[in-house]
Amino acid sequence: MRGVGRIKILVIGGGGREHTLVWKLAQSPKVNEIYVAPGNAGTAHIARNLDIKPDDIEALAKIASEKNIDLTVVGPETPLAEGIADQFLIRGLQIFGPTKQATEIESSKVFAKELMQKYNIPCAKSASFSDYNKALDYVKQQKPPIVVKADGLAAGKGVILADSVPKALEALALIMETKAFGAAGDRVIIEEYLSGREMSTFAFTDGQTIIPMTSACDYKPAFDGDRGPNTGGMGSYSPPPFLSAALAKTVKEKIMEPTVKAMHDEGRAYRGVLYGGLMISDSNPRVLEFNARFGDPEAQVTLPLLQTDLVDIMLAVNDNKLGNLKVEWSRDACVGVVMASGGYPASYKTGFPISGLDDLDKDIMVFHAGTRLESGKVVTSGGRVLAVVGRGKTIAEAREKVYNNIGRINFEGCHYRKDIALIKEGR
Repeated sequence: MRGVGRIKILVIGGGGREHTLVWKLAQSPKVNEIYVAPGNAGTAHIARNLDIKPDDIEALAKIASEKNIDLTVVGPETPLAEGIADQFLIRGLQIFGPTKQATEIESSKVFAKELMQKYNIPCAKSASFSDYNKALDYVKQQKPPIVVKADGLAAGKGVILADSVPKALEALALIMETKAFGAAGDRVIIEEYLSGREMSTFAFTDGQTIIPMTSACDYKPAFDGDRGPNTGGMGSYSPPPFLSAALAKTVKEKIMEPTVKAMHDEGRAYRGVLYGGLMISDSNPRVLEFNARFGDPEAQVTLPLLQTDLVDIMLAVNDNKLGNLKVEWSRDACVGVVMASGGYPASYKTGFPISGLDDLDKDIMVFHAGTRLESGKVVTSGGRVLAVVGRGKTIAEAREKVYNNIGRINFEGCHYRKDIALIKEGR
C-alpha cells in the first residue's frame, strides 16, 4: 500500500476531535475515501458515517477488512484501552494508536504514576490505594488542597480538587463507595496539589523518535472564571504564550523523551500521539497525567496549525520512520470555544435544531461533537455540541473572530464560556 495509489481511511469516534481528524486527513492528496464510526452531522459532509460503536472492535475490524481500509485512526481512549490496536494488528490491519499495554499510561493513573516515579519523570507526590479505609486514614493526615483521582478512565471527570479534608473525604466516598465512575474508582490516587500554569503538550512518536506538536491550554470548568463542575473541556487555545523555546526543550528532554524510553524499557513500546497534561511552576514542568491520544478540545486548535500532511506522519509512525520526516507548524494562533447543551455536564435534553451554521465568516471553522442529522437537518445529540474555532496571527485576533461569530449559532438551551483565551496571569 505504501506510496501506491490513494488510500482509504477509517476514523473511529464521533466527537469534535474525530471531526477535526477527518477534516485534516481529507486535506491529504493521498486520501481517496474516509469512513467514520459512528461520526456525526459534521463528518457526514466530508466522509461516510458508519453506524458502529467505537468500542465494537469486532465490527470495526470486520468493516475495515471488508472495505479494504488502508489505515484506521483511533480518536477516543476507550477502544484503545480495550485493545483495538492489538486486535487490528493481529489481523494484519494498519492502525494508528498505541497497544493496550501502552495505553495503560492513560487507562491506569496508578500505572502512570509508578512509571514516572521509577524513571524520575517530574510529577506530584502521591499515594495510591485500593482499600477505602486506608485511603480515608491517609486523607485525614493531608493538608488541603488535596487532589483525589480515580485510577481508570472517567471521561476526563475523575479528578476532584478538594479545598478541605471533609471535601476530600466526600470525593473519596463518591469515587470508591458510591462508584460514581464505576470500576475506574476501584483504586484511587491521593495527590499533592500543584499550582502554576496548566498546559497540554503533545508529541508524535514511533516508539523511538519524538516530534513535538504545538501545545495548548484548555478550560475544564463549565462556567466563566473557572467556576462550576468539571467538563470534558469548554474551550482551548494554541500556542500558550508562556511556552518559551527553553521550556519546550525542557518538556521534550525531561518529560516526553524519557517517558517514551521508559515505556520501551518496560516492554510497552509506545506508538501514536502521547499527550502530557502538565503544570508549569517557575519554568519547571511536572506531569499531572498522560493520555494516549489526541486531546479534545485541544485537537480542534492544534491540528489546524499543522502544515505537514497528517497521513504522512501517521504512516511514518507505523513504519518506524518518523525520524525521516520533517513536521512543520504554522506560527499562527488558534482559539476554540465549545457550545454545550443546557444542563451539561449534568443531565441535558437533545434533539434541538441548530441554526446559524451557514451564517458564519468564511475563515471560521466549526467542528461538530454532539450532533446528528435528522431529516436532513442538524440537531443536538450530546453535551458538548460544537466547537467554534478561529485562527489569527495572535491569540487575541483568533479569539475576536470566534466571539464575533459564535452568537450567530443557536440551539435551545445552548451555553458557552465568554472568557476562553482571555488570557490572564496564571493562564
